[in-house]
Amino acid sequence: MLKGKTALITGSNSGIGLGVAQEMARAGADVIINSFSDSAADHAIAADIAAEFGVSARYIAADMSDEAACRALIKKAGQVDILVNNAGIQYVAPVEDFPTDKWNAILAINLSSVFHTTAVALPLMRTRGWGRVINIASAHGLTASPYKSAYVAAKHGVVGLTKTVALETAGQGITCNAICPGYVLTPLVEAQIPDQMKTHNMDRDTVVREVMLARQPSGQFATSAQIGGTAVFLSTGAADQITGTTISVDGGWTAL
Repeated sequence: MLKGKTALITGSNSGIGLGVAQEMARAGADVIINSFSDSAADHAIAADIAAEFGVSARYIAADMSDEAACRALIKKAGQVDILVNNAGIQYVAPVEDFPTDKWNAILAINLSSVFHTTAVALPLMRTRGWGRVINIASAHGLTASPYKSAYVAAKHGVVGLTKTVALETAGQGITCNAICPGYVLTPLVEAQIPDQMKTHNMDRDTVVREVMLARQPSGQFATSAQIGGTAVFLSTGAADQITGTTISVDGGWTAL
């Protein structure tokens, strides 16, 4: 389906990003995965993807909080037909107590990195007359929650940037869209469950249902593979006229 295309996914050595990389590879795309570390385990993930799906897979380290590193990542990749901006971090605190360094880091990684990678990737896509920019935003790009000011601001910014890029590339064979997940069962989310059980004095199922998924009407986590499948769909010909929009994968969260 995507044979001959190269997909670069930022923040993809685990969680949603890894799920997207695997689904892109399953669809035949060569993949480039990324994170800020540069360990043997990181490169082994790429090797495992290549072996499992019979595609080319590489790992390129880049700190997505650094402007120069973001831009260098795309240059090192060489060919980027599908850019999936996924890297992100979170911090929770009231606005008056929110540390400035955490605010700056979240805006840099969750929003500014999207600008920097896209700015370098678009000329490559225009040269080939085809491209996909897929931004992993969030339900928090469409709505808000207390104590997540930086994350909500950044993800709203990603949605706005998505629309602007879509308008600037309309009619050029390039689309730009945002996927807005709700809660996705990743290793990071799974690791939060025991603490939530202690805090609320609840069993696992009750914590998941009444605390973590309280705003997700389906009562179920989305999966990384489902986010990846949505990204693959946006990379197919069926999505040629889908641009500048958001696709919610949130179990009904934003329908409330």
